[in-house]
Amino acid sequence: MGYQSITARGLKKERLETRLTPQQKKRIERAAKIKGTSLSDFVVLSAEDAALRVIREQETLILNERAKEVFIEALLKPPVPGQRLAAAAKRFRARTAP
Repeated sequence: MGYQSITARGLKKERLETRLTPQQKKRIERAAKIKGTSLSDFVVLSAEDAALRVIREQETLILNERAKEVFIEALLKPPVPGQRLAAAAKRFRARTAP
């Protein structure tokens, strides 16, 4: 996501207020200047980027947890081999038997 003007992405309808230390404000203003954007746009885009990153990380953890459950279930209760797999195993044993 680039640092384009927020207004280019839609109408602003919500407001967010926060309190900063003077040092925090100076750092954020400096970063916004480096990026060539307004202080407001920088704060909004930075917060949005951070929010998306946190959401992605959480979703990854949830998906990994679900994948772990499916894997353990498959180990504990493996599915019965189908006809094609059973036939392939039989052919393999016939070719590799001494």
